[in-house]
Amino acid sequence: MSSTELPGVRAAAAAVSPTVSAVRVAEGERLRSVELPGLTLTVRSRPSRGPGLPPALFVHGLGGSSQNWSALMPLLEDLADCEAVDLPGFGDSPPPDDGNYSVTGHARAVIRLLDAQERGPVHLFGNSMGGAIATRVAAVRPDLVRTLTLISPALPEIRVQRTAAPTALLALPGVASLFARLSRDWTAEDRTRGVMALCYGDPARVSEAGFRDAVAEMERRLELPYFWDAMARSARGIVDAYTLGGQHGLWRQAERVLAPTQLVYGGRDRLVSFRMARRASAAFRDARLLTLPDAGHVAMMEYPEAVAQAFRELLDECGGS
Repeated sequence: MSSTELPGVRAAAAAVSPTVSAVRVAEGERLRSVELPGLTLTVRSRPSRGPGLPPALFVHGLGGSSQNWSALMPLLEDLADCEAVDLPGFGDSPPPDDGNYSVTGHARAVIRLLDAQERGPVHLFGNSMGGAIATRVAAVRPDLVRTLTLISPALPEIRVQRTAAPTALLALPGVASLFARLSRDWTAEDRTRGVMALCYGDPARVSEAGFRDAVAEMERRLELPYFWDAMARSARGIVDAYTLGGQHGLWRQAERVLAPTQLVYGGRDRLVSFRMARRASAAFRDARLLTLPDAGHVAMMEYPEAVAQAFRELLDECGGS
């Protein structure tokens, strides 16, 4: 494994597309590129306030990036040494050499990162697709996970919400490229407003500066030649994971998780049904549930203080480990 700081990451992005602007880094954050055989991952870190604090790793959802955790990580820096990963093909991480965007493939990337850095066990956080990935990691490698915090995890639903259907359609062959062609005249502002309307309980909570940052990130991603491929294949990976049965099924794996688990669900979530909160609470053997009636799909971005407080309470119950 080797690691390089932000200039190397920016150079890699420029090599893919000379017009791609640099990824945003909030004050106090650092980026580095971790190279593994067949895989390069960008990691966003926010050092803890004191030495010896346990590590935490944050895993984003479909179409997201490590930036999705920039509001939450500062609230936890007195509790953990925080890192967030850009999954393969997302954020500033290039596609994996093997083209594997399945939930298992993404989980394997997270496991390889943790093994290579020898950071486990970690406080593992996951949102949406990242929640499914984190569940699989916790089930198959319990030695790597201290606690598990899942925010609107993408666990299989029998009746998917209508508002989530377009995302699922990306999994169908040719749909992503068709949508890219049909939407080529959409501005980055239009796309960003659409994403926020889908993901936020109340998009009006986003500040003007936050919206501008999101637009800039959208422009950067659309310049990446693999953007739609990563989206389509990862969406297909979620659909495939929903259909798996037996010991590889996500609900079965949820039952195998040993780590104390904090679940967070939003009452206005348009992608993961709020009704799944009760089933998830029953599936994870050591679960706590936080429901936020006004939150959407990304509670850690909308209500980071509430999510941080829930994690603090989880640690208190676990003896502060």
